[in-house]
Amino acid sequence: MNKGLIGRKVGMTQIFDESGKVIPVTVIEAGPCVVAQVKTMDNDGYEAIQLGFGDVKEKKLTKPAKGHFTKVNVTPKKHLREFRLDSVAEYTVGQELKADVFAAGDKLDIQGTSKGKGFQGVIKRHGQSRGPMGHGSMYHRRPGSMGPTSTPGRVFKGKKLPGHMGNQTITIQNLEVIKVDLDKNVILVKGSVPGAKGAILKLKTSVKSK
Repeated sequence: MNKGLIGRKVGMTQIFDESGKVIPVTVIEAGPCVVAQVKTMDNDGYEAIQLGFGDVKEKKLTKPAKGHFTKVNVTPKKHLREFRLDSVAEYTVGQELKADVFAAGDKLDIQGTSKGKGFQGVIKRHGQSRGPMGHGSMYHRRPGSMGPTSTPGRVFKGKKLPGHMGNQTITIQNLEVIKVDLDKNVILVKGSVPGAKGAILKLKTSVKSK
């Protein structure tokens, strides 16, 4: 059964398994999340739950958001995310979900926003090679050929050029849960996840788990 949770990236560290092998892990503060809305097949045409994470002052909410929380009698939350599920029968509005939704050994897909790098050239953005850096060379860090001249006389779509890099929604698939600490509401996941420290993450059961 698929499950979901909202979390915050705390940072990275490493732990040791029973054999003494080093495992690089990302520490994620997972929850507590509150169910702010339950969507059903009859009302909405699909089954999903909306989770809220992180307290926020009521004066910082927009009127529609304030009305949304007031209607369901839930404490206002800063971040809202929707999770499509096979069945929502076991969820009710106002229910609190903690890190123990997942267990060690589970495989997760984790979605976040990558670090923004600003406007970058083709060497950093696409990993292209530079030309000779000697002062006689006329070609150092430029994009390279734009294509043929008279035929077709245009630049093909998809040509790799300088531009905005990062700050995109990225999903890393099949990350293994190494440890769940319910006292601190923390999940340790093997490997790295998108975003800087403090970034909001969407954790859900892996769709391609082996």
